[in-house]
Amino acid sequence: MRIIADLHIHTEYSRATSPQMTLPTISTWARRKGISVVGTGDFTFPAHLKAIEEELEEREDGLFTLKSEATKDDAPRFMLTTEVSNIYKLGDKTRKVHSLIFAPSIKAAKKIKTELGRRGNILSDGRPIFGFTTKELLQIVLDADANAMLIPAHAWTPWFSIFGSKSGFDTIEECFGELSKNIYAIETGLSSDPQMNHRISMLDKITLISNSDAHSPSKLGREANVFETELSYLAITSAIKDGDKKNFLYTVEFFPEEGKYHHDGHRACGVLLKPNETRSHGGKCPVCARPVTVGVLNRIDELADRDCGVTVKNAIPSKALIPLEEIIAESMGRGVKTKGVATKYMEITDKATEFDVLMALPKDALVEIMDERIAEGIMMVRSGDVKISPGFDGEFGKIKLFEEVSLPKPKGRRQMGLLK
Repeated sequence: MRIIADLHIHTEYSRATSPQMTLPTISTWARRKGISVVGTGDFTFPAHLKAIEEELEEREDGLFTLKSEATKDDAPRFMLTTEVSNIYKLGDKTRKVHSLIFAPSIKAAKKIKTELGRRGNILSDGRPIFGFTTKELLQIVLDADANAMLIPAHAWTPWFSIFGSKSGFDTIEECFGELSKNIYAIETGLSSDPQMNHRISMLDKITLISNSDAHSPSKLGREANVFETELSYLAITSAIKDGDKKNFLYTVEFFPEEGKYHHDGHRACGVLLKPNETRSHGGKCPVCARPVTVGVLNRIDELADRDCGVTVKNAIPSKALIPLEEIIAESMGRGVKTKGVATKYMEITDKATEFDVLMALPKDALVEIMDERIAEGIMMVRSGDVKISPGFDGEFGKIKLFEEVSLPKPKGRRQMGLLK
């Protein structure tokens, strides 16, 4: 069956995360989005693991639904997932690496939680921070269950990732040593896409996955993975491990320019730089002379051994989309978080899931459930007719779909009273 999976999210127990990120609300929004399997997030946090045990029941091997939806075939499934941060000194550098962990059972999740609890504080945050190495974390995961998986999260983010410009490594082997054979995939993150990663030949045997890293319900599914397989933990993780296009159909991607670390720059000075400009300035901000944040495009340039546009045999395809809320906002000329945009989004997704709207429905079906201008925006995104001012140094890129319309200026003097 066709499965859309978003396997990296956070809950109310993680810092800077919406209090709405509870299991029932996540399930409700997953259905609205058209997500078949969603991560639980944060299973290392004791209160959330307790909620998992009390509110979910196992439906298929390693997949769960809300107990209240136990008889519904279309109920979104949950997979046991969490993210862990490791900050440690190795060689001449402080390393800061985030890892995504999948567990095949509550028993395995408990083993991982218990071992991490012996080594550090798992009560301070849904994404706990530890001072031991990422290699040691991988060993803990493998010892808990042979079918548990560790995947480097948002692999190119400058500050907290395996390849990040500020604190990462140049190879998977540097990070995991002899355990590297157990790393089957990396998560590309919002600021990169598979095409960018294909420039690096050492990743040819690594599956590239994409997830939302959502901290609020509306962000679910902004990136995702599409599988053709049965509903089970092992079927999904096997599709990731094997990287077979028959079972792993494609990833759903942000346009990477929209990610908040795509280009280099210094947000405090409003400075955005392309990689060659950063090099010409010696890595310093041309305004204040402080080091700029080196973004994902530059870091991939640094490690790449291929030119842009290379085709990698048997690579999993990808589709770049823009979230429906952003398309609606653009079409209405309003902010994404405004009430009018939220109301329109709910009206549309009451009639069809967001993924059906963005990827499947033909235009004549779209115009039956939404304003024609929104439908036009969706078709523009599907064709790649998108203009984006790239994100940099923690600031998301800015999308432009429609040309601004210049209204004719009124003749004569404008009466001040009309401006009130």
